[in-house]
Amino acid sequence: MTDNKKLLLIDGHSVAFRAFYGLHSQLERMKNRNGLHTNALYGFHNMLEVIVDKEKPTHALVAFDAGKTTFRHKYFEEYKGGRSKMPSEFAEQIPYMKDLLKGFGLKSYELPDYEADDIIGTLAREAEEKGFEVVVLTGDRDLTQLASDHVRIDITKKGVKDLKEHTKDSIQEEMGISPEQIVDMKGLAGDASDNIPGVTKIGEKTALKLLHEYGSVENLYEHIDEMKKSKRKEYLIDEKETAFLSKKLATIDRDAPVEISLDELEYEGQDMEALISFYKEMDFNSHLSKLDTSGYMEELAEDVTEIDYTFAEEIDASMFKDDMALYTEMLDENYHHSEIICVAWGNKDNVYVADPKTAFKSEAFRNWVEDETMQKVVYDAKQTYVALNRHDLTIKGISFDIMLASYLLTAEDSSSGDLVDVAVKHDYQGVSPDEMVYGKGKKTSRPEDESLMHDHLARKVLAITVLSETLDKELKENEQEDLLKKMELPLAMVLAEMEIQGITADAERLEKMKGEFQETLDRVEKQIFEEAGEEFNINSPKQLSVILFEKMGYPVIKKTKTGYSTAQDVLEKLRDQAPIVEYILEYRQISKIQSTYIEGLLKVIDPETSKIHTRYLQTVARTGRLSSVDPNLQNIPIRLEEGRKIRQAFIPRENGWKIYASDYSQIELRILAHISEDEHFIKAFNDDEDIHTTTAMRVFDVDDASDITPNMRRDAKAVNFGIVYGISDYGLSQNLNITRKEAKEYIDTYFERFPGVKKFIDDIIRQAKEQGYVETLFHRRRYLPDINSRNFNLRSFAERTAMNTPIQGSAADILKKAMIEMSKRLKEENMQATMLLQVHDELIFEVPEDEIGKLEKLVEEVMENTVKLSVPLKVDSSYGDSWYDAK
Repeated sequence: MTDNKKLLLIDGHSVAFRAFYGLHSQLERMKNRNGLHTNALYGFHNMLEVIVDKEKPTHALVAFDAGKTTFRHKYFEEYKGGRSKMPSEFAEQIPYMKDLLKGFGLKSYELPDYEADDIIGTLAREAEEKGFEVVVLTGDRDLTQLASDHVRIDITKKGVKDLKEHTKDSIQEEMGISPEQIVDMKGLAGDASDNIPGVTKIGEKTALKLLHEYGSVENLYEHIDEMKKSKRKEYLIDEKETAFLSKKLATIDRDAPVEISLDELEYEGQDMEALISFYKEMDFNSHLSKLDTSGYMEELAEDVTEIDYTFAEEIDASMFKDDMALYTEMLDENYHHSEIICVAWGNKDNVYVADPKTAFKSEAFRNWVEDETMQKVVYDAKQTYVALNRHDLTIKGISFDIMLASYLLTAEDSSSGDLVDVAVKHDYQGVSPDEMVYGKGKKTSRPEDESLMHDHLARKVLAITVLSETLDKELKENEQEDLLKKMELPLAMVLAEMEIQGITADAERLEKMKGEFQETLDRVEKQIFEEAGEEFNINSPKQLSVILFEKMGYPVIKKTKTGYSTAQDVLEKLRDQAPIVEYILEYRQISKIQSTYIEGLLKVIDPETSKIHTRYLQTVARTGRLSSVDPNLQNIPIRLEEGRKIRQAFIPRENGWKIYASDYSQIELRILAHISEDEHFIKAFNDDEDIHTTTAMRVFDVDDASDITPNMRRDAKAVNFGIVYGISDYGLSQNLNITRKEAKEYIDTYFERFPGVKKFIDDIIRQAKEQGYVETLFHRRRYLPDINSRNFNLRSFAERTAMNTPIQGSAADILKKAMIEMSKRLKEENMQATMLLQVHDELIFEVPEDEIGKLEKLVEEVMENTVKLSVPLKVDSSYGDSWYDAK
């Protein structure tokens, strides 16, 4: 044997399935911005990281099952029968496994009529014969039959990082049989998971006993007459054919017609471009930040050519013309406090770079920036506005933003802050990645040779100039020019003003809350210790598992490498039978609120102004929704009263003012009614009925609203919102804790009773298949490249996306239009009231008490008439001394 060749074979579906259920408790939390569930992808990724680093293979392959039927079904139709249908939440992730594997530089393969096991068995045999060491990674014990002197089988236990190694010797030691005899064991005992029948009344223990005596199924039947008369002997004689069939079904084909050669499986490492793309698509930001991208960045920088520019030590009016690009460089993505280290402006003819001190002292520069008649093109209008505002400059005349334009044209995230991302998307090669000039992460700094930075900025200005022309033309062709110039750009200015304004946070109240929560934690901790009969570290899963499962003897739900799982889903299952668990869950919830929100908010309050300045990301969600970061004020928990109390700390700027909140009522369902033209929905909203009660009456066939129980309304509400988000029968069954069959019946009945909704879904999917995209009411596009895919899972996710994008995207657009109009009207009416926050379908203002009546009328007038639908838009407003009180 040689020491330098190692083949890693991974059982794709099996490991992915383990990853899905290993992180099942995180299913609804782990989604990317497009609504794709990512828990299986995340777990699979972590497994790849561990196994590739540990094994350092020279060759590798991930094998997948090609379909539901294999050659085994030809002689036993019921093979693998009885398995429940794969949850769509898992199925939708499988196609993206191939993207992940491409990023890791791993080849994948499937073979019609054969299982992944057969591919692995065939390649393992071939590799061993050619002198390779072979490592097989699987979640399925069936593959242990492949273990040999040079083939090791690693099986995932719980999750995907916890592996158990199976060698020829360890199998012999553990079971008393060789790996080759495992198929004999299955012949006798069967395998319920694969629906392999085996012989009646023979389990694994009995099968092993027989094999210790006879060695194989064949030898057992050669000596069957010598066995003592017994019921077991009768079963063995009567079911001889079944025993041999079961062994045949369990036997991996090691001579399958695999067409991929070992030479093609040489492992060359990660494909950085594919991996970066995958991380961005899945919102795996922590993985992205840890990635060593230096080699990839150098490749990108190779295409950049020389550029002419002027470093302006003195600035005069001749350097400025109409329709120029402007760029302000900062090293920290949080532009509220990041220093501007350089500025640049120009067009195709002339590019100028200047030290910010020189620029900001220059009257010519300041006049040009603030001249509304001089049009400017930029990358990230909001960032530019806020950064210049800190230097007492109010930029006017921004006519184009390539970041926003790229987002509208591609519906892809453009929020990285690195202009090269937009350039690469639109085939422009004249600019380097920021990382090449400034470094990455904690090592980010301005270069010692500042000419490198000047050169870099000059290229950015030229890129903005060239790309603005290209992207403007594409927007016009797509009829999306108004979306940029009448919605996204004006909104950027509104958001900039909101961010600059910030919202006042009462640090004393947060500190008091911190103390109150600590008292709660101390009380709950004491209750936990009393129940346990001893003190221990509640935050230690290992210590907690010992208390719950060893000392207190509660049933073990799930095992882990270090002991027993104490994950959220496990504790939820124990809640009813273990009083201590209720306290543990409460402790965890309060602890999370304390550390993430109370302590987190205290860190970001400006000590001079007592305000928090969030940043809104305009170009992240493909539906057009805004998101909030540094801190995320859209994510403050409101389901728990303790979480809601955090809003008590958000107060108006001074005494005599109030916080005023205005929330669109059921806007997505109203848009669904309008788009679907469903007569029942439209009538319910026009008659101002409770839409969930009305839905329950139709779905459950009840004539009188008073007969609808709270549970019936709850179920109807879940179906209503589930339809908006393209929920599956599996997803609904999880939400309502019912069977998939019942969930499917709910959904089918819903479509039957609301035929307009069903027609809308059918029509929008057909339209998406024809044109490759769907649109909101305002022509915001969402491209769906997989809508006609032959892959069912890819196509199904694209179909659900086609269905919910026009609804969610139109809701986002309506709110944006309302924000622009509200900002404009507040100025026109010369009101002191100020718009502070946008949280999903809600706008938060601060208003002096004597303007409350006027604001109430204005909000109703503007928000309810932003767009005319076939049903009324309705806004619920309230106010109080804090955001908490405005409910």
